[in-house]
Amino acid sequence: RTVLLRAVGPTLEDFSVAGALADPVAQLYSGNTVIATNDDWGTAGNAALVASVAATSGAFALPSDSADAALLIDLAPGAYTLQVSGSADTTGTALVEIYLID
Repeated sequence: RTVLLRAVGPTLEDFSVAGALADPVAQLYSGNTVIATNDDWGTAGNAALVASVAATSGAFALPSDSADAALLIDLAPGAYTLQVSGSADTTGTALVEIYLID
């Protein structure tokens, strides 16, 4: 299945969330292996597709220059872990979103 995974930090400030994580980094694991990572979604090669899929799935828009993280990935059935951390060991509040895309 195709999934859209988002780690929203700085855009949370638009919703009056105090202490938002300024620069989240998303890492997707299968077991102990990192299979995908993203920092600053708008710089990814598929950023336009991520924005389009987010819009059609009902997700709120992320500014293209935001430091939020997002992954659009095809996954086989199984167990996965999405780890969100702050770039340069920063801390704060982040929102993790998972959208199943058909």
